[in-house]
Amino acid sequence: MIEVICIGKIKEEYLKNLISDYEKRISKYLKFNIKELPDSENILDEEDRILKNIDNKSYKVLLDIKGNKIDSVELSKLIDKTFISYPKITFIIGGSNGVTEKVRSIADYRLSFSDMTFPHGLFRGILLEQIYRSLKIINNESYHK
Repeated sequence: MIEVICIGKIKEEYLKNLISDYEKRISKYLKFNIKELPDSENILDEEDRILKNIDNKSYKVLLDIKGNKIDSVELSKLIDKTFISYPKITFIIGGSNGVTEKVRSIADYRLSFSDMTFPHGLFRGILLEQIYRSLKIINNESYHK
């Protein structure tokens, strides 16, 4: 199972459609879930919400601008290898103020897609596309290039 825990709701219809499309694609391969948690002006409130929704038995991947930069094939290997030891992978996307050190400390892996800043909803779509791409690579199916 893969789960995405994220702070904030998607408001734009075109982004909701993008995310929904990739949710359906990913669900053909494995159980998939997105947990949208309310955002807050107080980062400690967001920390509390994230930590309450984390399954401690899952492998936790924090999306972090200071994390490791890897390519799509490396992400697919990370996902494939992780499922050998863990039944669930949880990707965590913080709010517009980032995440606290406490949330960083529970991450098993910190992943960065770029040094650039992306709109939250668009980034969620990019993450889902990369998860889908990884599943296609793992299953030796065309799509990757």
